[in-house]
Amino acid sequence: MVQRRPSVPPVLPGFTHIRLLGTGGFADVFLYEQNMPRRQVAVKVMLADVVTDSVRRMFQAEANLMAQLSSHPGILTVYQASISADGRPYLVMELCGAHLADRFRRETIPVTEVLRIGVQIGSAIETAHRQGVLHRDIKPSNILTTAFGHPVLSDFGIAASLGAAPSVGDTVGMSVPWSAPEVLLDETTGTIGSEVWALGATLYTLLAGRSPFEQPGGQNGTRELIARITRSRLPALDRQDAPASLEAVLRRAMSRDPGRRQQTALELVRDLQRVEAELGLAPTHADIALDDWARAIAGDPADRTVVRAVSPRTPTGRGPRRRRRSPVDTEATVSAGTLGTEARAARHEGHRSRVIAAVLVVVALAVVGLGATATWWAVTGEDGSLPRVTDVEAEVAGEEVTFRWQDPGIAAGDTYRVSVDGQPPAVQRATEFAVVAEPGQQVCVTVRVAREGRTGPASAEKCAMTGGN
Repeated sequence: MVQRRPSVPPVLPGFTHIRLLGTGGFADVFLYEQNMPRRQVAVKVMLADVVTDSVRRMFQAEANLMAQLSSHPGILTVYQASISADGRPYLVMELCGAHLADRFRRETIPVTEVLRIGVQIGSAIETAHRQGVLHRDIKPSNILTTAFGHPVLSDFGIAASLGAAPSVGDTVGMSVPWSAPEVLLDETTGTIGSEVWALGATLYTLLAGRSPFEQPGGQNGTRELIARITRSRLPALDRQDAPASLEAVLRRAMSRDPGRRQQTALELVRDLQRVEAELGLAPTHADIALDDWARAIAGDPADRTVVRAVSPRTPTGRGPRRRRRSPVDTEATVSAGTLGTEARAARHEGHRSRVIAAVLVVVALAVVGLGATATWWAVTGEDGSLPRVTDVEAEVAGEEVTFRWQDPGIAAGDTYRVSVDGQPPAVQRATEFAVVAEPGQQVCVTVRVAREGRTGPASAEKCAMTGGN
């Protein structure tokens, strides 16, 4: 295959060219050093021979979209955009390391890392969707790694607004191995459902070391891949260390029927967090915009926190039943920097506490990002001026206990800190909290209101016993 020569790097005021980083169909990416503030950056420069009015508009749209979204920790940061002296548009971006496409074929990526990537990138995709933006090209090579090891989604160059009908003559780019059947069959240019497919296909790729419908040693041209994606059953995931539940999550995400998939990126994120809980891992923090997130959970009973607890505090005096653990090393590869502060604390305490808690639906942890970056133990003493929760009630349904209470009059920005059997609290805005425990086990919770690093008086401890023997 003949490759084109890279373009000449433009002279950019305030920047010094260092070297070429990569080439693409429409642009080259160069390493520059910014003079003030001094730092190395990646500069994406459009090719002169492809710059038309249409391409210029597309590039401007990408710059605007990236600027709007790049405050999200899972989306590549754009510092500025402009046009060089020779007329080529360019973007100045955060410098990131090798993308995942450089890794999955040469090494086995741990299941725990793939789960973490799925939650973090899924949160970025959900954020884009809430802003009305489809990415439309989710794949391993568009996931980069920051200097701190965090995955970020890049290249919104063919992004589109949700619900916008394509104009006559619009060109829709796609990467066949990770595209949904309905996109390949020209039934749509992209939907939330097709983005769920693409994320599922990307995670499958990271686990399998190949794209989902690629046949090692077989014919893997565009025509063959499209035929398999649109007609064939998803091949089994050949990973002994991957739980069956994870394969089921990906199989659902890649259903040929969009109605059978997770209906949002957030729903897929929750499924991945449940797999983390099953493996005994503290759930990866899901970064979702607080205001939308808080409003969403306030009125939706399905968005409550559910905690699985195993405690020796049982009326029979018997010790807790042990859950079967996966052969995966649950301590190995989850970076502490990716976990919510309460999750890290719970994991640390878990070695010696009476309750081993694993969040199954981590709505509470998702709102840790509302500015409460201080860890739970850093909250200062009790503040009697804050509202007190006084009416906690418990409802038992088999092995699940749901605790509910009335809003005592919290202010915007306030949160509830819910502690199970005295353990490090979960943080949430919802007035509902569920615990899944062993049959016949007693579970107790207390609830406090927190505001700007202060906590109010605790509610009376409310206890309930699960059903069963």
